[in-house]
Amino acid sequence: MYEASCKGNQMKIAVMQPYFLPYIGYWQLINVADKYVILDDVNFIKGGWINRNNILLDNQRHLFTVSLLKASQNKLINEIIIDTNEKKLFKLFESAYKKAPYFKDVFELLRRIFEYENRNLSMFIGNSIVLVADYLGMNTEFIYSSELNKKTCLKGQERILNICTILKATEYINAISGTELYNRKAFKDNNIDLFFIKTLPISYTQFNTQFIPNLSILDVMMFNSVEDIKEMLDMYNLS
Repeated sequence: MYEASCKGNQMKIAVMQPYFLPYIGYWQLINVADKYVILDDVNFIKGGWINRNNILLDNQRHLFTVSLLKASQNKLINEIIIDTNEKKLFKLFESAYKKAPYFKDVFELLRRIFEYENRNLSMFIGNSIVLVADYLGMNTEFIYSSELNKKTCLKGQERILNICTILKATEYINAISGTELYNRKAFKDNNIDLFFIKTLPISYTQFNTQFIPNLSILDVMMFNSVEDIKEMLDMYNLS
């Protein structure tokens, strides 16, 4: 079981389900947190974004998917196994980005991601998150929610509050989409400040065509240096 440690007086916590190569807003949330909890012991959402995202292919938004074996919404994320369709994905990514300026470095990162032998969906995506975060120079600590000695009967806001209490959070940061889900007073009653992060408009050159926003971080990395991406990671409002 994970045991919490706290440096200084501030501890910023963020919690989110694992997503494979998600858009840059996900990485802004990771980057702003001291500890990022990968929420892997909740039900898998079929048709959601856990195992799929969009890339740029032939100047169009194109959906890619990591194949799964017997995926079901009756299973937890950490109970699902991925299939081995990496060869198909490699061909797709290469076809889409072989002429991108940072293709060589990012394609090598993809190889490292898919070389991971554990086929558990949670562990596989968790490992990819750690590798991308390392590539981007982040210092965030990653924790799987299934490692925490928490109350498993809790749902929604109460589950998050329980996680924050275990990790000695002073601040909880959530994506802007959570404004309807979380109550500031409930967090304040537990001595935790609640903040919401909203990504500002971000654009960059994609093969000199009309910009298509909110694609996978893979697209961002293919067209931008790490230094430029770090600047993008700071392009948000916190409220």
